[in-house]
Amino acid sequence: MAHRGLARNSKRFQGPTAPRKRHININSTIETGKTFSTYSSLGQHPLSNFGENERLHEYEKEVKGRFDSIVPLLKKISSIQHEQDFVSKAKELALAELDFELPSHLLDKAWVRILDMRALFAWCVFQSHQHISNQFFNSDPLEGSSDSSEAINFQSFLKEECGFHLLDITPCADGRLAHTIAYVLRIPFSSVRRRSHAGALFDIENTVNRWVKTEHLRYREDIPKQLNQLTKYLKVVTYHFSSLDPSHQGCAAHGSNDSLAISAGYKRLHDFREAVENSFCCGASVDLLLIGLDTDTDSIRVHVPDRDGRMILDDWISVSDIYKETLNMSPNDAKELISRKIQESAPSKPDEGMVKFISRIITNNISQIDYVKQFHNGNYSDAGHAERFIGVGIGFKEVHLRNLTYFSHLDTVEEGAPDLDVGVKIFKGLNVSRDLPIPVVVRFDYSGKVPGAKDRAISDCLRVNSAISSRYQDLVDKGLLHTLLTVRDRDQKVPAEVVGSSLDPDTQEVH
Repeated sequence: MAHRGLARNSKRFQGPTAPRKRHININSTIETGKTFSTYSSLGQHPLSNFGENERLHEYEKEVKGRFDSIVPLLKKISSIQHEQDFVSKAKELALAELDFELPSHLLDKAWVRILDMRALFAWCVFQSHQHISNQFFNSDPLEGSSDSSEAINFQSFLKEECGFHLLDITPCADGRLAHTIAYVLRIPFSSVRRRSHAGALFDIENTVNRWVKTEHLRYREDIPKQLNQLTKYLKVVTYHFSSLDPSHQGCAAHGSNDSLAISAGYKRLHDFREAVENSFCCGASVDLLLIGLDTDTDSIRVHVPDRDGRMILDDWISVSDIYKETLNMSPNDAKELISRKIQESAPSKPDEGMVKFISRIITNNISQIDYVKQFHNGNYSDAGHAERFIGVGIGFKEVHLRNLTYFSHLDTVEEGAPDLDVGVKIFKGLNVSRDLPIPVVVRFDYSGKVPGAKDRAISDCLRVNSAISSRYQDLVDKGLLHTLLTVRDRDQKVPAEVVGSSLDPDTQEVH
């Protein structure tokens, strides 16, 4: 665990894994001209957005409930596989409980051979994924699309008040961080560029290329901000840790060593900025931010940078501590305290825009702490991995729920093998140990504005699918790994399109 540099500044917060003792009477009246003890007595923080919490919880229940209904349904189907009219009965059951039919080619041989429950399980996972993709892009349940009022207001705040023309966040690929954007930080998904990597160790060269594309758009089209306006590119790394079981439920990529996760994330950020400055001179600087996420409670800790991007690695602002200290304050007093703590936490004077941005995400995270308190008894029961499928490739804008997907962002299986191997190892414990297959959704987004881009995306899917089959041949041969191939036009608000599957009739016959 990281040591806190409290000897340098007695006013600094300790981290959530070793909270400072506070003697707070949550029913007391704070002398701010108004009593806010009502909030605390109800277990509510005055800065929390409870209407938003209710809406987000309904979405979580609906999506995860769909996946969690698969095994109970298949148990019912297994019990009737030798009955008359089995195929029609199985289809009716699936339609009633999961809102889709099961395919005839996986059912109609049940009278002569054992029903392939592994294939049916994978089929149901893939159909459920398609359902949430359709829902996400067609009805915007998280209210974060680019034309939503939330996204428009946040983009204005980001550019006009904070001075950032683009926000680029890399969380760890661990499924316990898949909800980082829409839930933990409460940022509209269309307002951020998100790429997850194991250990939050993003590819520096690829990120430099994305920075170049961003600056090119500014130069040619004034998107997202005119080139002559002094805004910056903000790169954020989100590592994770466990407050309840730090030695076992921390980041696997760093051996549950929090200090290593922090230092590795910090170094990757500064290597990225150095790469940009070495290639395009110091005037091309980017701003950097390092955030830690407690996967047990969803509270964050923030390493506040100064104007030069320096941070104190063994010290941070703990939002769980801020939550306690501001619980009985008025909203205005709480916000003033947050801003003051941010400025005190930096090694030297921080940028004013960065202070505003951090203040915003800290306030947002207070809502998420209450979300976990209200709907998950203060900490998640699934402290470890509980993902439903592996997402491989480039895309998955529609995935914003904790422990739904393990991400393996890659162009080739060879370069992404470390991330993918971690995902397969996780699912050997989650699924294979129960004789269930590993569902893998392959995704490649493409630009519909570019001729031939869709065909190339489909070719990428086929290439990666072939490489997965070769790398995990033993699992594939036993029916313990199935794939769904999808593509999506990232220039349109459209769901993913299925272009192939290991469960297709012809594929099944060959298998």
